[in-house]
Amino acid sequence: MACRLFWASRVASHLRISVAQRGFSSVVLKDLKYADSHEWVKIDGNKATFGITDHAQDHLGDVVYVELPDVGHSVSQGKSFGAVESVKATSDINSPVSGKVVEVNEELTESPGLVNSSPYEQGWIIKVELSDAGEAEKLMDSDKYSKFCEEEDAKH
Repeated sequence: MACRLFWASRVASHLRISVAQRGFSSVVLKDLKYADSHEWVKIDGNKATFGITDHAQDHLGDVVYVELPDVGHSVSQGKSFGAVESVKATSDINSPVSGKVVEVNEELTESPGLVNSSPYEQGWIIKVELSDAGEAEKLMDSDKYSKFCEEEDAKH
């Protein structure tokens, strides 16, 4: 990627045209809330669906296994409830909000790559019944999350 960007910049310079530097490029949806541990949550009444963000799956690489909790299990905001294993690493999945698990995405057992190909749609991880809807206020909106990711990427 860096080579292509360097090459494009050199060609653009030679042709005397400008090339915008490409920064943060992950998909961030407006109607979701985001945790600084890179999980997203969509709140619908007293229910919430969540998974890992496009940014997280991009950094993880190809997901090969997703550890899911059992239905009925309680999750707490900021605490680990499962893990995602990729070709690069294994990472905890932290709950963006607290609640009781009412559904898990069983498709991920057979097709963990859905986390990569469709992190916000088919790659959702669990659905919970919220125990404290106010916790969502502690999360970032899409603009803050995008800025957070840009700053985090700039450090690396």
